[in-house]
Amino acid sequence: MTISKNELLKRMSEGVLEMEEDVVIEAANNYLEAGYPVLEGILEGLVDGMNKASVLYDEEEYFVTDVLLCSDAMYEGLNILRPHLSSDEVDRKKPTGVIGVVHGDTHDIGKNLVKIMLETAGFEMYDLGRDVPLIDFVEKSKEVKADLICLSTLMTTTMSGMETVINLLKEHGIRKDLKVIVGGGPISQKFSDMIGADGYSNNAVEAVKLSKSLLGLV
Repeated sequence: MTISKNELLKRMSEGVLEMEEDVVIEAANNYLEAGYPVLEGILEGLVDGMNKASVLYDEEEYFVTDVLLCSDAMYEGLNILRPHLSSDEVDRKKPTGVIGVVHGDTHDIGKNLVKIMLETAGFEMYDLGRDVPLIDFVEKSKEVKADLICLSTLMTTTMSGMETVINLLKEHGIRKDLKVIVGGGPISQKFSDMIGADGYSNNAVEAVKLSKSLLGLV
């Protein structure tokens, strides 16, 4: 017997929220086999669950590790559904971002969380990883025509790299074409203002709100 679309959407959403990869995989496969709309499955099933997880994180009921496990479940579902999106859905323009931890720093849990939240919010994110050579932010942004750059560090000794990236963007003539946000333990709004960034966020949920606001997506 075919399971209803709403029931499968609910299973995918709850599977993500409860960090149950097997549940998500089974529901996504059943959803696909039933021929239900793929984009709806992604948005109202998988992304819905991730949005609920971000609310719990914002309310301090979920921790970073919980959200990362939720994202693992979401990506399992995406791996099943995303290849079956129609060409129109795939070609739909998304805001594009480049994210990474600046050169000299290898702490990336916070960066990973921001990337997940932005992807959940509909951004196409290019993750450069950690200890990223500063010029790579510029080159990747030019390559993908980025709307947004997210710079992260947890070390005071590498903070200056953020200003260097902004200066490099100016030198390459693309600073005006994108927004730059910064974050991490030692970073503050004052520092963001001082180096000429467009904004600062102290957590992943606020980073999404800030990014959408800067790009006029709210």
